[in-house]
Amino acid sequence: MPPKAARRRRRGDQDTDTEARKKKKKTKISLAEDRRLMFAAFESEKTQPQPKLDRAYDDDAAESSSEESAYPPSPLLHRPYIPDELADRPDIRAAFKHAEAEYRADKSCRFVFILNRHSSLSCLSKDRSLLHIREPAKDAVLLAADSIVSLSSYLDDEPLNRCSGLWIQRDDRKNTAVVLTSAHLIRVKEYDEWNNEWTGEYHREAEVIVHLLDDTTAVASLLYLQEHYEFALYEVLVDKPVQLSTFNDNVHSGQDVFRLGRDGSLDLRITHGRVEYKVPIRHERCHYMYFSNDEHHFRDDGGPVIDLEGKVVGMVNNQINETFLPSSILHKCLDSWRKLKCIPRAHLGITFASIKLLDPICIERMRRKHNIASGLIVEQVSKQSNAEKLGIRKDDIIERFNGEYISNTIELEKMLLDIGRDQFVQAKVLNAETDVRIQIFRATKLRRRVRNLTVIVSDCGENIIEGTYPITDGL
Repeated sequence: MPPKAARRRRRGDQDTDTEARKKKKKTKISLAEDRRLMFAAFESEKTQPQPKLDRAYDDDAAESSSEESAYPPSPLLHRPYIPDELADRPDIRAAFKHAEAEYRADKSCRFVFILNRHSSLSCLSKDRSLLHIREPAKDAVLLAADSIVSLSSYLDDEPLNRCSGLWIQRDDRKNTAVVLTSAHLIRVKEYDEWNNEWTGEYHREAEVIVHLLDDTTAVASLLYLQEHYEFALYEVLVDKPVQLSTFNDNVHSGQDVFRLGRDGSLDLRITHGRVEYKVPIRHERCHYMYFSNDEHHFRDDGGPVIDLEGKVVGMVNNQINETFLPSSILHKCLDSWRKLKCIPRAHLGITFASIKLLDPICIERMRRKHNIASGLIVEQVSKQSNAEKLGIRKDDIIERFNGEYISNTIELEKMLLDIGRDQFVQAKVLNAETDVRIQIFRATKLRRRVRNLTVIVSDCGENIIEGTYPITDGL
């Protein structure tokens, strides 16, 4: 090979190596930047490491410890008194009054951080029935506490609502964090007495303030509002890393849980309860789970429901009705939002109740007479929906969706999210149609049939319109 050609080849090899090194370096930088973007952890039942309380250190801890030795210790806090033999001397009594005033002031300064420790008692101190879980519950609450903040909303400088929230994402490169909270934060306050529910209208333009745990505040900007699942995501500029929540997708009826929130002073609110499954009333969503307790109602919308390991098993979306959104649904929602920037869901136009929630006498009768052991009972069919046109009626039973047996409404909701995601990825647009194959047991004719139900994929709230008709003079 000619010398010039060899030099050109060596130079080309060097250039290639240089480009490869640059590309490798760029990849490393990119990966390093990606590591600065952190998300809340979702854990399944099989992978649940024992949580540990992180010790909090001051950034200047080393420097502070070295400087501390240079200062003398604080004076002893001893209560002054007058010896009996000096009780009659006016100068001693005057000195005692001065010393007692100093003692009270010093005592007040030293213990101000405790606030009022005798009146600030939660159920974990007052309720003796919780004695058997008191210690692990305290650890669980303190483990979750650092990820809980308070948010307030304003409309034209007038207070609108206040909710709690959870840190679910942080970007250390941009110094931003994302907080998950209830849509009640910006919900219109008007109450619909006819339907016994809050209106589904929201003030998206409302100003939202996040009250940070160091007693500072930050303005938040709305990233996403999910009306069907009634939660909102807000982005906040932060000057230090925030503690992200850890979620547990598994929750079961009867489980001991604690509902957490923060009051106006940022003190924790702690309420003990148990998880309960119920048939939702007409205006409630089928995917709700219920927080069963006998205590006072606190305004904990947006706060977490945690288990005895300090992991979040749900987010409170309506403390008045004691409902919360389970973590398994939140998991799928947040995963879709991060990947697709929306949360597509298949709208059936039907609400359901699970057969498993019926009394055992009813379940046994259905199994004995109709060979039905599980499935979903149709509660409502939206007026003029595809489901109504297909002939689905109240009290029909849906046994299978796309060939799969569904035993409860939480399973159904996760399936609807999967269908919505797959359809959106394929169609690239919202409000597209797709078919769901369902097996129906007709309550009136006592027979089964399989039909294709056309559903709409949307990220809006699904409204079930009650079937009504007007009474006129002609009737």
